[in-house]
Amino acid sequence: MASAPEDPVLQRYFKGHKAAITSADFSPDGKQLATGSWDTFLMLWSFKPQARAFRYVGHKDVVTSVQFSPLGNLLASASRDRTVRLWIPDKRGKSSEFKAHTAPVRSVDFSADGQFLATASEDKSIKVWNMYRQRFLYSLYRHTHWVRCAKFSPDGRLIVSCSEDKTIKIWDTTNKQCVNNFSDFVGFANFVDFNPNGTCIASAGSDHTVKIWDIRVNKLLQHYQVHSGGVNCVSFHPSGNYLITASSDGMLKILDLLEGRLIYTLQGHTGPVFTVTFSKGGELFTSGGADAQVLLWRTNFDELNCKDVIKRNLKRLHFDSPPHLLDIYPRTPHPQEGKIETVETTETTVHTLPDKGEEICGYFLNPSLMSSECSPTTLKKKTEEMSDLPYENQRSIPLAVTDALEHIMEQLNVLTQTVSILEQRLTLTEDKLKDCLENQQRLFNAIQQKS
Repeated sequence: MASAPEDPVLQRYFKGHKAAITSADFSPDGKQLATGSWDTFLMLWSFKPQARAFRYVGHKDVVTSVQFSPLGNLLASASRDRTVRLWIPDKRGKSSEFKAHTAPVRSVDFSADGQFLATASEDKSIKVWNMYRQRFLYSLYRHTHWVRCAKFSPDGRLIVSCSEDKTIKIWDTTNKQCVNNFSDFVGFANFVDFNPNGTCIASAGSDHTVKIWDIRVNKLLQHYQVHSGGVNCVSFHPSGNYLITASSDGMLKILDLLEGRLIYTLQGHTGPVFTVTFSKGGELFTSGGADAQVLLWRTNFDELNCKDVIKRNLKRLHFDSPPHLLDIYPRTPHPQEGKIETVETTETTVHTLPDKGEEICGYFLNPSLMSSECSPTTLKKKTEEMSDLPYENQRSIPLAVTDALEHIMEQLNVLTQTVSILEQRLTLTEDKLKDCLENQQRLFNAIQQKS
């Protein structure tokens, strides 16, 4: 019989940045962590004992976003210097620079197949780039204020974006049109992302709220008011069952989306927390903020791997396919409807110390941000019931069918990767053929001129 899940714990902390951490991402193999900072540098951290970290220098202003490509062979970064850079994540850290935006770039995001990169900017546009040819493809214009974030859906057919114009827009990458629009009259979303199966989006609000929307029926499923400051970032657990949030109130919150309640409050940072993200397997997550600290946490509360989590929650999960574009309606602005009732809260507080907890004060890089005493990491377990739960129409699927579907998905992933490699080789062959034809033409012209 499996042991009961444990509380998340602070496992490690990294020092090296000289200013606030703005973004972080795990490598696909889970062995490295990339971070960006106000100090204009990227840092690449290895989880091996005594391994040295690499600092990448190239941007001339704040690094606002970092992300590994799906294969881990590239690292993309965005900056307030109006550029996007692609780095080779090794000790040399060579990079190429993309210039197309006319204002600071706020986010970068690879499509799941690694073929495309989406960038969002304060020039009010989202731009999409081809990664194999490393060329600009097209722009998406409909926002009327700075675009804070843009993310691909898991299948790459959609892009979701949020802006200070107080809208969240969903775009069709095939016809480059805006196909849906969510409006809010209070604040704007700082960050937005799809859940792992692409049916819902989560937004991190400047009005201190976290919202979960079902994009198939344009319904606000859940509305959490658990922070006392603006929410800067959210990250879905790979199972889709949990969401972690980072806020300017200095707290991390972990939400159980199946039960619609807050389950943990984590206090490890001094000052605002700007970024949080789960590792690809969900066993770790990392956070960074104004105190220039990068904290690495072990999840623990969900010890089972993603496949086991899905099987365990079969009766509580939807197994719908990703939304078809025709399911996304209407195509008019969709204001938030109604208020979601919140039931009274009961909470228990658990005080735990990380390993070597007595040393944690020494790793705060900004003495002015340190408290006089180094308080232990505080974990608050809360039950905060929400009246509107997302999973009302439930159905179960036999385990044999799920196993077969998982096997099919694995084979499809292999085929997708094979097709991507073949496409890359075809592109190279086309370029070589073009060069050969141009050389032949030059020779032919030279011979004609001589004769």
